[in-house]
Amino acid sequence: MASTTHNDDGHHVSLGMYWKILIGLLVLTVITVAASRVDFGAWNTVIAMAIASVKAFFVLAYFMHLKYDNKIYIVCFGTAIFFLIVLYFFVWVDVYTRLHQGGIL
Repeated sequence: MASTTHNDDGHHVSLGMYWKILIGLLVLTVITVAASRVDFGAWNTVIAMAIASVKAFFVLAYFMHLKYDNKIYIVCFGTAIFFLIVLYFFVWVDVYTRLHQGGIL
């Protein structure tokens, strides 16, 4: 007969920590809404992305358990984000060169 022993080596986050993360995410959401009502000029997108990045970190680290999981998952996620940034960079360069060569406008 096969052994039914369950080996649970995973880390369990306490309910209190989940509540703290929830409150932090709600506060960051309020900050996002407040920041959207203020005109920061060219910095609007940067500020919005910075707040969204902090919120994404908390979701990834605690709700998706990347903080306590095998480090290879963090490497895979980081690699995907790196290539996404590279893709955005090349799109930005393409649009920039088209705008300044008279191709679009």
